[in-house]
Amino acid sequence: MSDELNSKRPPVANKWQLERIVGELRDARRAWRSSTGRSQEPGGRELPSRAAIGLIVESLSGALFPMRLGPHDLRQESEDFYVGHTLDAALNNLLAQVRLELRHAARQRAGAPEAGQDIHERAQSIVRDFAEALPGLRRLLDSDVLAAYQGDPAARSVDEVLLCYPGILAVIHHRLAHHLYNAGLPLVARMISELAHSATGIDIHPGAHIGESFFIDHGTGVVIGETAIIGDRVRIYQAVTLGAKRFESDDSGQLLKGQLRHPIVENDVVIYAGATILGRITIGEGSTIGGNVWLTRSVPKGSNVTQASIQNQVGNVG
Repeated sequence: MSDELNSKRPPVANKWQLERIVGELRDARRAWRSSTGRSQEPGGRELPSRAAIGLIVESLSGALFPMRLGPHDLRQESEDFYVGHTLDAALNNLLAQVRLELRHAARQRAGAPEAGQDIHERAQSIVRDFAEALPGLRRLLDSDVLAAYQGDPAARSVDEVLLCYPGILAVIHHRLAHHLYNAGLPLVARMISELAHSATGIDIHPGAHIGESFFIDHGTGVVIGETAIIGDRVRIYQAVTLGAKRFESDDSGQLLKGQLRHPIVENDVVIYAGATILGRITIGEGSTIGGNVWLTRSVPKGSNVTQASIQNQVGNVG
């Protein structure tokens, strides 16, 4: 009976009208490529893969913290072998993604010839420098983990912080992404940061410069913009925004890129939940910014800014 029913069913392609839909999707792709000047795309993969980047970051995290973020059955006597093997695979995979971004960037530059050997050598140099930086990144991340443990009375151990805290996950991604961003790989770097954003709700642009012993408590809704500069031993809470006050444009109305538009937060600053700090202003060393404060002006060293203090200043001006 089942064979008889199956024989009466239309082929899957006919059932879903796939031939027509595939054709329409092909037309849509052609129209998009034509409108964006990409009609001469190469036949193979043109851009880095988000899935590949995710696996690379997972491997790098395991290599940085093998007994915490590595495989569940890893033993200390095999630690160095695991780290070496994992790094070799991760760095080779990263090299392939770096080459893709560099080739794509070369094609986007008007009249730039595609120099395959030059791109390969540059990609190797970038990944080699990245590998050399990993021990320093591990030490920097150790300061972040310790800051989270010392800054949160609910934290019972540094292991709990490393394994459970979304702020630490976001900072691990950021430290890796920031190095690659500075190396001239904005797309790969942004992919890494957006993987953390998707997982934690913490949005740190890879261009943001962040000092040591950085702690994001709870974290959901935190936004840190591209040109933000954050000093050492800074602690911020959920829903904090370090953003731009305005976006400058040229005479044709196009937004200007690369402008210094985000805050500078000096050493030992605490910013409580929901605070919004906008523009290229400076929060002086050792200051405390209270919850839900809206701040668009610089404050000096040692300031204590609360909603009440801002309202009093506005009232006095009036």
